[in-house]
Amino acid sequence: MWTSVDSPVGPLRVVTSPGAGEAVAAIEFDPWTNAVGRPVGDRADGYGVLGRAREQLDAYFAGTLDAFDLPLAAGGTAFQERVWAALARIPFGETTSYGALALTLGLTGHGARAVGLANGRNPIPVVVPCHRVVGADGRLTGYAGGLDRKQWLLAHEQHALF
Repeated sequence: MWTSVDSPVGPLRVVTSPGAGEAVAAIEFDPWTNAVGRPVGDRADGYGVLGRAREQLDAYFAGTLDAFDLPLAAGGTAFQERVWAALARIPFGETTSYGALALTLGLTGHGARAVGLANGRNPIPVVVPCHRVVGADGRLTGYAGGLDRKQWLLAHEQHALF
């Protein structure tokens, strides 16, 4: 099942997958694709977790929510899940680098590259804030939703009034 949310960064599709139960499995930027063969099923705007996700995303974009409280079922590898959990701990309005994030996970050497790859495969952007990770020099680096969206999200968090 899925729903869509109008947002300042364009329409978002929020998906819960069979087997994910009452959990958000993906958030996709427009144009939507059926990535990795993920079934999306029928549109269900008011369905439990989808309705809560809509409410929380609306509040986030309105500047009245700085932390999401939704059950998530991203469905990645054990390593990806570790990286995504670390992303969720980056405070609202702050950024970190791929290297710093790798160090928090106890990784050295090419750890930043591995973290970057996992970050890029995050299926639940915005809620799992992969946009808060920047290059070592502070520059914006790749973002699945496009750098314009990443820049907007970072600016929104730095200027939101609560």
